[in-house]
Amino acid sequence: MTNVSLVTTFILTGLPHAPELDTFLFGIFLVIYVLTVVGNLLILLVIIVNPLLHAPMYYFLTHLSFSTVTRPKMLMTLVSPEGSAISFPSCVAQLYSFHFLGSTECFLYTVMSYDRFLAISYPLRYASMMSGRTCALLATTTWLSGSVHSAVQTTLTFHLPFCGPNQIQHYFCDAPPILKLACADTSANELVIFVNNGVVASGCFLLIVLSYVSIVHSILKICTSEGRWRAFQTRASHCTVVLCFFVPCVFIYLRPGSKEAMDRIVAVFYTVMMPLLNPVVYTLRNKDVKKALLKFKDKVAYSQSK
Repeated sequence: MTNVSLVTTFILTGLPHAPELDTFLFGIFLVIYVLTVVGNLLILLVIIVNPLLHAPMYYFLTHLSFSTVTRPKMLMTLVSPEGSAISFPSCVAQLYSFHFLGSTECFLYTVMSYDRFLAISYPLRYASMMSGRTCALLATTTWLSGSVHSAVQTTLTFHLPFCGPNQIQHYFCDAPPILKLACADTSANELVIFVNNGVVASGCFLLIVLSYVSIVHSILKICTSEGRWRAFQTRASHCTVVLCFFVPCVFIYLRPGSKEAMDRIVAVFYTVMMPLLNPVVYTLRNKDVKKALLKFKDKVAYSQSK
C-alpha cells in the first residue's frame, strides 16, 4: 500500500452526545461490552465441551463470536471530550479488522441459511452433504472472502494522500468518514467501495432470501400444524439476526448521501448491539443450547462443591 500521507495521527470524535452524558454512556457500553464478551465465550465453551452441539449449525455459530474490534476504542472516545487520538497505522489496522470481521459475519449468515435449507429440504442426505470437511471448507472460504473484501476496502481508502484535517467524524475508523479527509478526488474510490459493498451485501442477502423461500416452501409441506409451527420457530432466530444485521449496513453503506451524526448512531446498533444479540438470540430461542448451558452450570456447581 502506498502511503504518501502527511497525517500521522487521526482524531476520533466519538458519538454525538452532551458532555454530561460521558459517564452514563461509558457505563452502558462497558456493561454491554462485558456481557458480549462473556456471552460469546460462554457459547464457545459450551459448544466445544458438549458433544450434542457438535453439529454444523453450532460449528458456524462459534465463528460469529469474533466481532468486538471497535468497542474498546469507542469506550475511550466516550470519556475524551476532545476526541480520542489514533495513529495512522492503527487506523488502517482498525478499518481492516472491522470490515474483515463484518464481511465474514455477512458470509457466515449466508452459509448458515444454506445449512438450514439443506437440513429441512434434504433431511436424509443432510449428514453427508454437510460433513465435517464441508463445514471446514465453507468456514475457511468465509474468512478468506472477508479478508479479500476488507483488503480492497482498506487499500482504496488509505492509498490516498491525507494532508489536511485529521478529525474523523466517527467513533472508529471507517471508510466513508475517512475519505472525506483525503486531499484528492475520491469519487472513483467511493464508487468502487459502493459497488464492492453492494455486491457483497445484496448478493448475500439475495442468497439468504432464496434459501428461506425454499425453506418456507418445504415447511408448508409438513402435514401437522404443530410441526409447521415448530419448524418456523427454529428458523425465526436466524431471520431476526439477519434482518438486524443487514438493515443498518444497507442504511449506512448503500444509500445516497450521508448524515454523519445519524450514521454514527445507526452504527452503534451493528457494532455494539449485534455482537450481544447473537448469543442472546441463539441461546434463549434454542432448546439444545439452553439444555447444554444448564448441564454446564450443574457441572461447574458440582465441581465447586467437591
